[in-house]
Amino acid sequence: MISSISHFDHLEDLDSESKYLVHKAKDATAHAYAPYSKFCVGAALILDDGTVITAANQENAAYPLCMCAERVALYAKASAHPEKRILKLAVVAHKKNHKELSPAACCGSCRQVILEFEHRQNKPIEVIMYGPDKKWIKVHSAAALLPWGFGKEAFE
Repeated sequence: MISSISHFDHLEDLDSESKYLVHKAKDATAHAYAPYSKFCVGAALILDDGTVITAANQENAAYPLCMCAERVALYAKASAHPEKRILKLAVVAHKKNHKELSPAACCGSCRQVILEFEHRQNKPIEVIMYGPDKKWIKVHSAAALLPWGFGKEAFE
């Protein structure tokens, strides 16, 4: 049985597609609007045709109106490429004016949204993150991030 979560000591240990996505996510942090938290987050996802979508977190003085980088990327995908499947999503973060990455895992809201995208496409979405132990984490399905996620079956 394949584990649903893999750990890697170094970025170089990841497969080439995952490393590429991590670098694209790092680049996306330059577009973060984070004047309050000063925590710049970037996300990059790759679609089944090779299209890459990047996004950054967007804050607002009214905190509930903020949007995480992951959800910005996912909603951009849904708007521009609704028929394509998401293969992988990478998320990275750093403190403003710092180059060194900070550990950052997807928040609960993002985990729920990623899980629903996974259900909609009926295929797993790999998620790559930099963990609190400063190791890379690859989750082979969003379901591993939120094992009891809320789904449309609740409305049936």
